[in-house]
Amino acid sequence: PLMDKNLIKGGSLENAIVVRGEAVLSKEPLRFPDEFVRHKILDIIGDLALVGRRIRGHVVAVKPGHAINAELARSITREQTRRSALAVPRTIPSGDGGLDTDQVMQILPHRFPFLMVDRILSFETETKCVGVKTVTINEPFFQGHFPGHPVMPGVMQVEAMAQVASILLFKLAKTTSRIGYFMSADEVKFRKPVLPGDTIFIHAELTKSRGERLAKAKCHCVVNDAIVSEAELMFTFLDK
Repeated sequence: PLMDKNLIKGGSLENAIVVRGEAVLSKEPLRFPDEFVRHKILDIIGDLALVGRRIRGHVVAVKPGHAINAELARSITREQTRRSALAVPRTIPSGDGGLDTDQVMQILPHRFPFLMVDRILSFETETKCVGVKTVTINEPFFQGHFPGHPVMPGVMQVEAMAQVASILLFKLAKTTSRIGYFMSADEVKFRKPVLPGDTIFIHAELTKSRGERLAKAKCHCVVNDAIVSEAELMFTFLDK
């Protein structure tokens, strides 16, 4: 059946192990007591080569086969694609396409110490953008969270995500005469601590909006190419 499917072209009784029931039909005897295991290991290596790049990791396989090996390769490829989408420049670009601090302050009503966005790096579309926040030891919340072990509170990360998402909606509505209010925060996850000296890249995408007063956004924060927090936020906008 495999030959009919144009497979195992390089296989023969000389270089492959053919088993039927309890009998080994290969012309040559088994070379090693664990030869079946060695063939399975080679299968894994060959199938994971389909990923197309070096894999730095430790694989533990239980009853592997080509189908599950290929699914693992596809999962690794999907994860790599997802991480590539999170990639941000290690140096903050300047020029057109984003907003500097003054422009951010013209849109958002927040001011120090509660302005949690330094600038907007880029607008990928009308509904998606990336902001940046440099976390310094001078942040007021570090005085009590925690003495001797400063960690950025998760609620401040959620606030940063909300502010970046608000900028998207304000630009879409072409108005800054309103104030955004939280309605809900769902699927909130904090994956890694954010420390003084970290630079947070804040990704926001508007997923739903009703007119110019209600919006939902999917957001996540990235530090050193790793997601540190994420949330789905809903907020409403009221006139000042």
